[in-house]
Amino acid sequence: MSPGPDTMILNAIERRNLPALFAALPLLRDLDADYLQQIRTEIEWFSLPGGAVLYEAGQPADGLYVVVNGGLGVYVKRPDGGSHCVAQVPAGEPVGEMEMLSGSKRSATVLAQRDTEVARLSPATFERLVHDNPQFMRMLTGVLATRLERLWRPEALPQKVSRVLAVVPSGAGVDGAAFGSQLVSSLQQSGRVELVLKERGNEQTSQWFHRLERANDVVIYVTDPAPSNWTKLCLRQADTLVALACHDELARPFLALERGVASGAGVPADLVLLHRTAARATPAGRWLDLHPFRRHHHVRGAADIARVGRLLLGRATGLVLSGGGARGFAHIGVLRALLEAKVPIDTVGGSSIGSIIGAGWAAGWDYAEMVRRVRRAFVDSAPLNDYTVPVISLLAGRKVGRLLRQEFGDANIEDLRLPFFCVSANLTTGQAAVHRRGQLWLWLRASIAIPGILPPVCAQRQVYVDGATINSLPVDVMRETLSGTVIGVDVGSDRGFETDIDGTEVPALWRIPAWRRAQRKPINIMQILLRAGVINSTASTVGHRELTDLLLKPPLEKVDMLDWHAFDRAVEIGYRHAAEGIERYLARGRAAPATGTRPA
Repeated sequence: MSPGPDTMILNAIERRNLPALFAALPLLRDLDADYLQQIRTEIEWFSLPGGAVLYEAGQPADGLYVVVNGGLGVYVKRPDGGSHCVAQVPAGEPVGEMEMLSGSKRSATVLAQRDTEVARLSPATFERLVHDNPQFMRMLTGVLATRLERLWRPEALPQKVSRVLAVVPSGAGVDGAAFGSQLVSSLQQSGRVELVLKERGNEQTSQWFHRLERANDVVIYVTDPAPSNWTKLCLRQADTLVALACHDELARPFLALERGVASGAGVPADLVLLHRTAARATPAGRWLDLHPFRRHHHVRGAADIARVGRLLLGRATGLVLSGGGARGFAHIGVLRALLEAKVPIDTVGGSSIGSIIGAGWAAGWDYAEMVRRVRRAFVDSAPLNDYTVPVISLLAGRKVGRLLRQEFGDANIEDLRLPFFCVSANLTTGQAAVHRRGQLWLWLRASIAIPGILPPVCAQRQVYVDGATINSLPVDVMRETLSGTVIGVDVGSDRGFETDIDGTEVPALWRIPAWRRAQRKPINIMQILLRAGVINSTASTVGHRELTDLLLKPPLEKVDMLDWHAFDRAVEIGYRHAAEGIERYLARGRAAPATGTRPA
């Protein structure tokens, strides 16, 4: 198409520079120099500001486009309305080749994800290239094959990670430059990082930004709090926006992120809350209600800034802890092994008992505190003994709820030190429910509500039970927001229990004592309900193991899922198994991200 109203023809690109530009484009650089000289005047060069539309779905194909610098996003409509990005087109790659080859209309809408320069080959020029140059057609075929592989085997290709960040302060009292400098310091050991402030970059051209970003592994821009021209330019350049606020201030909208200021090209935004004082802070939920942030982070010191950098740039480590009843105590031993190996855990998720252990870690409990609190809640207190009339469950659940409130208080999930989620099963919808916000003790209670043993949690006309009934090892949930390394700990997949009972009926009431005494391997209703509650997630757990980079499966077949007094033994088993597995993993020197590793 011809450039639209918001598209500028770049007169600054002189004809004498075209050979150098051709050489940067894989589609053209292998063509004969004389042939390139013949078609040079047929190639149209123009720029798109970030957020501008190159073409829309349903339009006739009007040529082949090649990204000179910048980047494009390919968007398709969702069945429920709106659109989502299905692919990115970086510098040097073409877009629109499928419709040119098939003669069909555009199948998707293409937007500039940042200020982008594009070369357009008209249909006539495209036809000539295909007819006269077989190598051009081979190049297009290779592009199509790569894109098909991305569709069919997305796990085989590296995930897109951020390289260009824009730090957006919430107001004049928030020092974005200082935070940017600290972030640069934390990232410099991993590559070349550059911080760009307004004084340096405000009057530069798009080519200057392109060269800067090509020369560095990471570029960090710091915007004005207000929607100035510099702010708009930074937002157009960025892969990720970092909304920066102080946790002790009243929540207020980010003017730079309001509609009409940001590019609208679907750039993700993370919220960073700086903790400057120990005074009572504004709940994170009030900030999260202001904008659809992808994630949020609490920063209290240098270690937190390093963690934010790892999460933003796809170098973080996420830990996922499974369900498994009393076997879940092994998670505590795994945490000890990770500490001793100096493996930083940047985000945590869990299901059932794994959600409780993970929440404690995300809350900032150290190893000794974890042991003390979990022992107090599950071993010393015997939480599963408040029996009631079995209308909806064997237990009343009051004791479990009281213990959870005792250990976690009134904290909300979004106010934990580390990013955290837990999983429950929504019986109303028949789907897994992921909890990233809300009252922590309540959703932990939902995540461990074993059907038939504990009452379900009922909230907003929905019914929630143990997350392990649907997703005992929610690595898939972690992968949705994390580009990096995922460690999964599966403590619930070992054989549950067996018995020497033969028969299909329980004897008459007066014969039950003798019947029980005759059994060498008795079973009870609690064991049956617990095992039945998690068995449906077995198939999904097998698939989710393949999504881990390091899978730990402590040998817990001799620990019964209801043997709460096996605390010390389970912790030790988890520690020894994890220590050996982590040592082997680190010795292999495997770099994140990778998928499909075998159990350690």
